[in-house]
Amino acid sequence: MSYPADHDARRGPSRRRFLLGGAAAGWGAAIALGADAIASPAKPADTTGSGPAEPTQDTAGLRGSAVVPFYGAHQAGVSVSPQAHSTYLALDLHEGVDAEALGRLMRLLTSDAERLTQGRGALADMEPELAQNPSRLTITFGFGPGLLERAGAASPAWLAPLPAFGIDALRAEWSDGDLLIEVASDDPVTIAHATRSLLKSARSFATQRWQQHGFRHAYGSRPQGSTMRNLFGQVDGTVNLVPGTEDFADLVWIADGPLAGGTSLVIRRIAMDMETWDDLAREGREESVGRTLETGAPLTGVAEHDEPDFEAVGPLGFPVIAAEAHIRRARSADTSQRFYRRGYNYDETPGPGETSRSGLIFTTYQADPVAQFVPVQQRLDELDLLNQWTTPIGSAVFAIPPGCREGGYIGETLF
Repeated sequence: MSYPADHDARRGPSRRRFLLGGAAAGWGAAIALGADAIASPAKPADTTGSGPAEPTQDTAGLRGSAVVPFYGAHQAGVSVSPQAHSTYLALDLHEGVDAEALGRLMRLLTSDAERLTQGRGALADMEPELAQNPSRLTITFGFGPGLLERAGAASPAWLAPLPAFGIDALRAEWSDGDLLIEVASDDPVTIAHATRSLLKSARSFATQRWQQHGFRHAYGSRPQGSTMRNLFGQVDGTVNLVPGTEDFADLVWIADGPLAGGTSLVIRRIAMDMETWDDLAREGREESVGRTLETGAPLTGVAEHDEPDFEAVGPLGFPVIAAEAHIRRARSADTSQRFYRRGYNYDETPGPGETSRSGLIFTTYQADPVAQFVPVQQRLDELDLLNQWTTPIGSAVFAIPPGCREGGYIGETLF
Protein backbone atom coordinates (compact mmCIF):
# COMPACT_ATOMS: atom_id res chain seq x y z
CA MET A 1 0.00 0.00 0.00
CA SER A 2 1.37 3.43 -0.88
CA TYR A 3 1.56 5.90 2.00
CA PRO A 4 3.10 9.32 2.48
CA ALA A 5 6.48 9.31 4.19
CA ASP A 6 5.13 10.75 7.44
CA HIS A 7 2.65 7.88 7.71
CA ASP A 8 5.46 5.31 7.42
CA ALA A 9 7.30 7.00 10.25
CA ARG A 10 4.29 6.71 12.55
CA ARG A 11 4.16 3.00 11.94
CA GLY A 12 7.38 2.32 13.82
CA PRO A 13 7.36 1.17 17.49
CA SER A 14 6.15 4.00 19.72
CA ARG A 15 7.17 4.42 23.36
CA ARG A 16 3.57 3.71 24.41
CA ARG A 17 3.46 0.57 22.30
CA PHE A 18 6.78 -0.63 23.76
CA LEU A 19 5.52 -0.08 27.32
CA LEU A 20 2.19 -1.81 26.76
CA GLY A 21 3.65 -4.85 25.00
CA GLY A 22 2.64 -6.87 21.97
CA ALA A 23 -0.94 -7.90 22.63
CA ALA A 24 -1.89 -4.60 24.22
CA ALA A 25 -0.49 -2.72 21.22
CA GLY A 26 -3.83 -3.15 19.51
CA TRP A 27 -5.76 -1.02 22.03
CA GLY A 28 -7.82 1.79 20.60
CA ALA A 29 -9.66 1.89 17.32
CA ALA A 30 -10.12 4.63 14.78
CA ILE A 31 -13.61 5.86 14.09
CA ALA A 32 -13.11 4.65 10.55
CA LEU A 33 -13.20 1.06 11.73
CA GLY A 34 -16.10 1.13 14.17
CA ALA A 35 -18.03 2.40 11.38
CA ASP A 36 -21.12 1.20 9.69
CA ALA A 37 -24.80 0.85 9.50
CA ILE A 38 -26.65 -2.25 10.57
CA ALA A 39 -28.44 -3.52 7.47
CA SER A 40 -31.95 -3.39 8.88
CA PRO A 41 -35.03 -4.34 6.86
CA ALA A 42 -36.49 -1.49 4.84
CA LYS A 43 -39.59 0.21 6.21
CA PRO A 44 -42.62 1.43 4.29
CA ALA A 45 -42.30 4.50 2.11
CA ASP A 46 -42.65 7.72 4.10
CA THR A 47 -42.67 11.00 2.23
CA THR A 48 -43.07 13.14 5.34
CA GLY A 49 -41.22 11.35 8.14
CA SER A 50 -37.79 9.75 8.41
CA GLY A 51 -38.51 6.16 7.44
CA PRO A 52 -36.73 4.66 4.41
CA ALA A 53 -38.60 3.66 1.28
CA GLU A 54 -39.39 -0.05 0.93
CA PRO A 55 -38.14 -1.81 -2.22
CA THR A 56 -40.70 -3.62 -4.36
CA GLN A 57 -39.98 -6.61 -6.58
CA ASP A 58 -41.88 -8.85 -8.95
CA THR A 59 -43.99 -11.83 -7.91
CA ALA A 60 -41.17 -14.25 -8.69
CA GLY A 61 -39.16 -12.59 -5.93
CA LEU A 62 -36.19 -11.84 -8.17
CA ARG A 63 -33.76 -9.50 -6.42
CA GLY A 64 -32.82 -7.86 -9.69
CA SER A 65 -36.31 -6.41 -10.03
CA ALA A 66 -36.28 -4.80 -6.56
CA VAL A 67 -37.06 -1.09 -6.94
CA VAL A 68 -36.63 1.66 -4.34
CA PRO A 69 -39.12 4.55 -4.81
CA PHE A 70 -37.35 7.69 -6.00
CA TYR A 71 -39.67 10.56 -5.03
CA GLY A 72 -40.18 11.67 -1.45
CA ALA A 73 -39.25 14.20 1.22
CA HIS A 74 -35.76 12.69 1.55
CA GLN A 75 -33.33 11.19 -0.95
CA ALA A 76 -33.92 7.44 -0.65
CA GLY A 77 -30.23 6.48 -0.72
CA VAL A 78 -29.59 7.94 2.73
CA SER A 79 -31.79 5.61 4.76
CA VAL A 80 -32.41 2.53 2.61
CA SER A 81 -30.82 -0.65 3.95
CA PRO A 82 -27.25 -0.53 2.54
CA GLN A 83 -26.77 -2.24 -0.80
CA ALA A 84 -23.91 -4.63 -1.55
CA HIS A 85 -22.03 -2.22 -3.83
CA SER A 86 -21.59 1.53 -4.04
CA THR A 87 -19.72 3.92 -6.33
CA TYR A 88 -19.03 7.48 -5.20
CA LEU A 89 -18.32 10.14 -7.84
CA ALA A 90 -17.06 13.66 -7.18
CA LEU A 91 -17.27 16.19 -10.02
CA ASP A 92 -15.74 19.64 -10.48
CA LEU A 93 -17.89 22.19 -12.32
CA HIS A 94 -16.63 23.75 -15.54
CA GLU A 95 -15.84 27.45 -15.58
CA GLY A 96 -18.90 29.47 -16.50
CA VAL A 97 -21.47 27.05 -15.03
CA ASP A 98 -23.85 29.40 -13.21
CA ALA A 99 -27.09 29.02 -11.29
CA GLU A 100 -29.16 28.69 -14.47
CA ALA A 101 -26.86 25.99 -15.83
CA LEU A 102 -26.92 24.19 -12.49
CA GLY A 103 -30.70 24.09 -12.66
CA ARG A 104 -30.51 22.47 -16.11
CA LEU A 105 -27.89 19.99 -14.89
CA MET A 106 -29.90 18.89 -11.86
CA ARG A 107 -33.12 18.58 -13.87
CA LEU A 108 -31.28 16.32 -16.29
CA LEU A 109 -29.60 14.24 -13.57
CA THR A 110 -32.84 13.95 -11.59
CA SER A 111 -34.65 12.66 -14.66
CA ASP A 112 -31.88 10.13 -15.31
CA ALA A 113 -31.83 9.03 -11.67
CA GLU A 114 -35.59 8.55 -11.49
CA ARG A 115 -35.68 6.46 -14.66
CA LEU A 116 -32.64 4.34 -13.80
CA THR A 117 -33.75 3.59 -10.23
CA GLN A 118 -37.12 2.42 -11.55
CA GLY A 119 -35.58 0.03 -14.08
CA ARG A 120 -35.82 2.20 -17.19
CA GLY A 121 -33.03 3.52 -19.35
CA ALA A 122 -32.02 7.17 -19.07
CA LEU A 123 -33.10 9.49 -21.88
CA ALA A 124 -31.21 8.63 -25.08
CA ASP A 125 -29.88 5.48 -23.37
CA MET A 126 -28.38 3.23 -26.06
CA GLU A 127 -28.25 0.21 -23.70
CA PRO A 128 -31.62 0.35 -21.87
CA GLU A 129 -31.46 -3.42 -21.32
CA LEU A 130 -28.72 -2.80 -18.74
CA ALA A 131 -31.16 -0.71 -16.69
CA GLN A 132 -33.85 -3.39 -16.43
CA ASN A 133 -32.50 -4.98 -13.23
CA PRO A 134 -32.10 -2.09 -10.75
CA SER A 135 -31.49 -4.40 -7.76
CA ARG A 136 -32.44 -1.69 -5.23
CA LEU A 137 -30.55 0.98 -7.16
CA THR A 138 -30.44 4.38 -5.46
CA ILE A 139 -28.77 7.54 -6.75
CA THR A 140 -27.97 10.23 -4.20
CA PHE A 141 -26.73 13.76 -4.91
CA GLY A 142 -24.61 16.00 -2.68
CA PHE A 143 -23.41 19.58 -3.08
CA GLY A 144 -20.02 20.99 -2.12
CA PRO A 145 -19.41 24.62 -1.12
CA GLY A 146 -18.25 25.52 -4.64
CA LEU A 147 -21.55 24.42 -6.16
CA LEU A 148 -23.64 26.40 -3.67
CA GLU A 149 -21.51 29.47 -4.35
CA ARG A 150 -22.17 29.12 -8.09
CA ALA A 151 -25.88 28.74 -7.34
CA GLY A 152 -25.88 31.95 -5.30
CA ALA A 153 -27.11 30.01 -2.27
CA ALA A 154 -25.85 30.53 1.27
CA SER A 155 -23.73 27.65 2.54
CA PRO A 156 -24.31 26.33 6.07
CA ALA A 157 -21.36 26.99 8.40
CA TRP A 158 -20.49 23.29 8.52
CA LEU A 159 -20.09 22.96 4.74
CA ALA A 160 -16.29 23.20 4.65
CA PRO A 161 -13.30 20.84 4.93
CA LEU A 162 -13.03 19.15 8.31
CA PRO A 163 -10.43 20.50 10.74
CA ALA A 164 -7.00 18.91 10.39
CA PHE A 165 -6.45 15.74 12.41
CA GLY A 166 -3.04 14.43 13.39
CA ILE A 167 -3.66 11.07 11.72
CA ASP A 168 -4.55 12.60 8.33
CA ALA A 169 -2.37 12.19 5.23
CA LEU A 170 -4.94 13.57 2.80
CA ARG A 171 -4.44 13.48 -0.96
CA ALA A 172 -6.16 15.79 -3.43
CA GLU A 173 -7.20 12.92 -5.70
CA TRP A 174 -9.51 11.57 -2.96
CA SER A 175 -10.74 14.84 -1.42
CA ASP A 176 -13.31 17.62 -1.92
CA GLY A 177 -15.44 18.23 -5.04
CA ASP A 178 -18.36 20.38 -6.19
CA LEU A 179 -20.97 17.69 -6.90
CA LEU A 180 -21.22 14.23 -5.34
CA ILE A 181 -23.16 11.35 -6.88
CA GLU A 182 -23.50 8.05 -5.03
CA VAL A 183 -24.71 5.11 -7.13
CA ALA A 184 -25.58 2.09 -4.97
CA SER A 185 -27.12 -1.28 -5.87
CA ASP A 186 -26.89 -4.99 -5.14
CA ASP A 187 -25.71 -5.51 -8.75
CA PRO A 188 -22.35 -4.09 -9.92
CA VAL A 189 -23.43 -4.30 -13.59
CA THR A 190 -26.33 -1.99 -12.80
CA ILE A 191 -23.96 0.42 -11.05
CA ALA A 192 -21.53 0.48 -13.98
CA HIS A 193 -24.30 1.31 -16.45
CA ALA A 194 -25.94 3.94 -14.23
CA THR A 195 -22.58 5.57 -13.49
CA ARG A 196 -21.75 5.85 -17.18
CA SER A 197 -25.20 7.24 -18.00
CA LEU A 198 -24.93 9.95 -15.33
CA LEU A 199 -21.40 10.94 -16.33
CA LYS A 200 -22.49 11.29 -19.96
CA SER A 201 -25.30 13.61 -18.91
CA ALA A 202 -22.98 15.70 -16.74
CA ARG A 203 -19.98 16.01 -19.05
CA SER A 204 -21.07 19.35 -20.56
CA PHE A 205 -21.22 20.82 -17.08
CA ALA A 206 -18.50 19.11 -15.02
CA THR A 207 -15.39 16.93 -15.02
CA GLN A 208 -14.88 13.89 -12.81
CA ARG A 209 -12.54 14.62 -9.89
CA TRP A 210 -12.48 11.15 -8.29
CA GLN A 211 -14.34 7.87 -8.27
CA GLN A 212 -14.40 5.36 -5.41
CA HIS A 213 -15.83 1.84 -5.51
CA GLY A 214 -16.93 0.04 -2.35
CA PHE A 215 -18.49 -3.27 -1.41
CA ARG A 216 -20.13 -5.10 1.46
CA HIS A 217 -21.11 -8.74 1.81
CA ALA A 218 -22.98 -10.04 -1.23
CA TYR A 219 -26.75 -10.03 -0.90
CA GLY A 220 -27.93 -13.35 0.55
CA SER A 221 -24.49 -14.40 1.81
CA ARG A 222 -25.35 -13.53 5.42
CA PRO A 223 -28.61 -13.32 7.39
CA GLN A 224 -30.54 -10.11 6.83
CA GLY A 225 -29.72 -7.58 9.54
CA SER A 226 -26.17 -8.88 10.11
CA THR A 227 -23.51 -6.28 10.81
CA MET A 228 -20.94 -6.05 8.02
CA ARG A 229 -17.26 -6.85 8.58
CA ASN A 230 -14.39 -4.70 7.43
CA LEU A 231 -11.25 -6.18 5.89
CA PHE A 232 -9.53 -6.35 9.31
CA GLY A 233 -12.19 -8.97 10.11
CA GLN A 234 -13.96 -6.80 12.68
CA VAL A 235 -17.73 -6.30 12.86
CA ASP A 236 -18.22 -2.76 11.64
CA GLY A 237 -21.15 -0.77 13.01
CA THR A 238 -22.82 -2.69 15.83
CA VAL A 239 -24.09 0.52 17.44
CA ASN A 240 -25.76 2.85 14.95
CA LEU A 241 -28.78 5.05 14.45
CA VAL A 242 -31.77 3.23 12.95
CA PRO A 243 -33.75 4.81 10.08
CA GLY A 244 -37.37 5.46 10.93
CA THR A 245 -36.72 6.16 14.62
CA GLU A 246 -37.08 9.47 16.45
CA ASP A 247 -33.32 9.53 17.11
CA PHE A 248 -32.61 9.21 13.39
CA ALA A 249 -35.04 12.00 12.53
CA ASP A 250 -33.56 14.33 15.15
CA LEU A 251 -29.88 13.65 14.48
CA VAL A 252 -29.78 13.05 10.70
CA TRP A 253 -32.40 15.16 8.94
CA ILE A 254 -31.98 18.95 8.80
CA ALA A 255 -35.07 20.57 10.29
CA ASP A 256 -35.35 23.95 8.57
CA GLY A 257 -34.06 26.24 5.85
CA PRO A 258 -33.46 25.41 2.16
CA LEU A 259 -31.89 22.07 3.18
CA ALA A 260 -34.85 20.98 5.34
CA GLY A 261 -35.38 17.28 4.75
CA GLY A 262 -31.76 16.89 3.70
CA THR A 263 -28.64 16.08 5.67
CA SER A 264 -24.86 16.28 5.47
CA LEU A 265 -22.37 13.64 4.33
CA VAL A 266 -18.82 13.15 5.57
CA ILE A 267 -16.83 10.78 3.37
CA ARG A 268 -13.38 9.63 4.48
CA ARG A 269 -11.13 7.22 2.56
CA ILE A 270 -9.23 5.16 5.14
CA ALA A 271 -6.18 3.18 3.99
CA MET A 272 -5.61 -0.01 6.02
CA ASP A 273 -2.11 -1.47 6.31
CA MET A 274 -2.94 -5.16 5.98
CA GLU A 275 0.69 -6.28 5.92
CA THR A 276 1.62 -5.02 9.39
CA TRP A 277 -1.86 -5.80 10.71
CA ASP A 278 -1.04 -9.43 9.97
CA ASP A 279 1.75 -9.20 12.57
CA LEU A 280 -0.70 -8.40 15.39
CA ALA A 281 -1.94 -11.27 17.56
CA ARG A 282 -5.67 -12.01 17.62
CA GLU A 283 -5.94 -10.86 21.24
CA GLY A 284 -4.53 -7.45 20.32
CA ARG A 285 -6.93 -7.16 17.42
CA GLU A 286 -9.88 -7.75 19.75
CA GLU A 287 -8.61 -5.28 22.34
CA SER A 288 -8.30 -2.63 19.63
CA VAL A 289 -12.09 -2.30 19.51
CA GLY A 290 -13.12 -3.91 22.77
CA ARG A 291 -15.03 -6.66 20.93
CA THR A 292 -14.36 -10.28 20.06
CA LEU A 293 -13.71 -11.15 16.44
CA GLU A 294 -15.86 -14.28 16.35
CA THR A 295 -19.17 -12.79 17.48
CA GLY A 296 -18.57 -9.06 17.81
CA ALA A 297 -19.55 -9.25 21.48
CA PRO A 298 -17.97 -6.70 23.84
CA LEU A 299 -15.10 -8.22 25.82
CA THR A 300 -17.39 -8.12 28.86
CA GLY A 301 -20.32 -9.88 27.13
CA VAL A 302 -21.30 -12.91 25.09
CA ALA A 303 -23.44 -11.52 22.24
CA GLU A 304 -22.81 -8.71 19.77
CA HIS A 305 -25.48 -6.37 21.09
CA ASP A 306 -24.73 -6.86 24.80
CA GLU A 307 -24.11 -3.56 26.58
CA PRO A 308 -20.38 -3.19 27.39
CA ASP A 309 -19.39 -3.03 31.06
CA PHE A 310 -16.75 -0.31 31.19
CA GLU A 311 -16.26 -0.77 34.94
CA ALA A 312 -15.23 -4.44 34.69
CA VAL A 313 -11.59 -5.22 35.59
CA GLY A 314 -9.48 -8.32 35.01
CA PRO A 315 -7.53 -10.44 37.53
CA LEU A 316 -4.67 -7.91 37.60
CA GLY A 317 -6.99 -4.97 38.19
CA PHE A 318 -6.79 -3.51 34.65
CA PRO A 319 -9.99 -2.61 32.73
CA VAL A 320 -11.27 -5.48 30.59
CA ILE A 321 -12.17 -2.91 27.93
CA ALA A 322 -9.06 -0.76 27.63
CA ALA A 323 -9.10 3.01 28.03
CA GLU A 324 -8.07 3.30 24.37
CA ALA A 325 -10.56 0.80 22.92
CA HIS A 326 -12.87 2.14 20.23
CA ILE A 327 -16.16 1.40 21.96
CA ARG A 328 -15.00 3.36 25.00
CA ARG A 329 -13.42 6.31 23.15
CA ALA A 330 -16.30 6.70 20.68
CA ARG A 331 -18.91 7.08 23.41
CA SER A 332 -19.84 10.42 24.88
CA ALA A 333 -22.09 11.55 27.69
CA ASP A 334 -23.42 14.04 25.13
CA THR A 335 -26.02 12.03 23.22
CA SER A 336 -26.06 14.62 20.43
CA GLN A 337 -22.60 13.41 19.34
CA ARG A 338 -24.00 10.57 17.25
CA PHE A 339 -24.47 10.04 13.52
CA TYR A 340 -25.58 7.45 10.98
CA ARG A 341 -22.75 5.37 9.49
CA ARG A 342 -22.86 3.30 6.29
CA GLY A 343 -19.38 2.72 4.94
CA TYR A 344 -18.01 0.28 2.35
CA ASN A 345 -14.83 -1.74 2.00
CA TYR A 346 -12.47 -1.19 -0.92
CA ASP A 347 -9.80 -3.54 -2.27
CA GLU A 348 -7.79 -2.44 -5.28
CA THR A 349 -5.00 -3.87 -7.41
CA PRO A 350 -1.73 -3.66 -5.44
CA GLY A 351 1.18 -1.72 -6.88
CA PRO A 352 4.68 -3.11 -7.43
CA GLY A 353 6.04 -4.60 -4.20
CA GLU A 354 2.63 -4.48 -2.46
CA THR A 355 0.47 -7.40 -1.40
CA SER A 356 -2.70 -5.38 -0.82
CA ARG A 357 -4.24 -1.94 -1.25
CA SER A 358 -7.33 -2.08 0.91
CA GLY A 359 -9.34 0.11 3.19
CA LEU A 360 -12.69 1.59 4.07
CA ILE A 361 -14.86 4.23 2.41
CA PHE A 362 -16.19 5.59 5.68
CA THR A 363 -19.34 7.70 5.41
CA THR A 364 -21.51 9.39 8.03
CA TYR A 365 -24.78 11.28 7.76
CA GLN A 366 -25.74 13.90 10.33
CA ALA A 367 -27.54 17.23 10.56
CA ASP A 368 -24.35 19.07 11.57
CA PRO A 369 -20.93 17.38 11.16
CA VAL A 370 -19.11 20.03 13.22
CA ALA A 371 -21.32 19.39 16.24
CA GLN A 372 -21.79 15.63 15.80
CA PHE A 373 -18.86 14.08 13.92
CA VAL A 374 -15.87 16.28 14.71
CA PRO A 375 -15.86 15.87 18.55
CA VAL A 376 -15.85 12.06 18.25
CA GLN A 377 -13.06 12.08 15.68
CA GLN A 378 -11.01 14.46 17.82
CA ARG A 379 -11.18 12.07 20.78
CA LEU A 380 -10.04 9.17 18.65
CA ASP A 381 -7.37 11.29 17.00
CA GLU A 382 -5.91 12.10 20.42
CA LEU A 383 -5.71 8.53 21.76
CA ASP A 384 -5.82 5.63 19.37
CA LEU A 385 -3.09 3.04 18.88
CA LEU A 386 -4.83 1.59 15.84
CA ASN A 387 -3.74 4.70 13.97
CA GLN A 388 -0.52 2.74 13.38
CA TRP A 389 -2.49 0.58 10.90
CA THR A 390 -4.96 3.12 9.45
CA THR A 391 -4.48 6.41 7.61
CA PRO A 392 -7.18 8.76 6.28
CA ILE A 393 -6.06 9.63 2.75
CA GLY A 394 -9.24 11.32 1.49
CA SER A 395 -11.87 13.58 3.03
CA ALA A 396 -14.86 15.60 1.85
CA VAL A 397 -18.05 17.14 3.23
CA PHE A 398 -21.22 17.57 1.18
CA ALA A 399 -24.68 18.98 1.76
CA ILE A 400 -27.29 16.37 0.81
CA PRO A 401 -30.39 18.27 -0.34
CA PRO A 402 -33.88 16.93 0.34
CA GLY A 403 -35.76 14.70 -2.03
CA CYS A 404 -38.25 16.04 -4.53
CA ARG A 405 -41.81 15.55 -5.69
CA GLU A 406 -42.75 14.11 -9.07
CA GLY A 407 -42.10 16.83 -11.65
CA GLY A 408 -39.51 18.51 -9.44
CA TYR A 409 -35.77 18.04 -9.23
CA ILE A 410 -33.07 17.54 -6.60
CA GLY A 411 -31.73 20.90 -5.41
CA GLU A 412 -34.75 22.99 -6.44
CA THR A 413 -35.06 24.43 -2.90
CA LEU A 414 -31.57 25.92 -3.32
CA PHE A 415 -31.71 27.08 -6.93
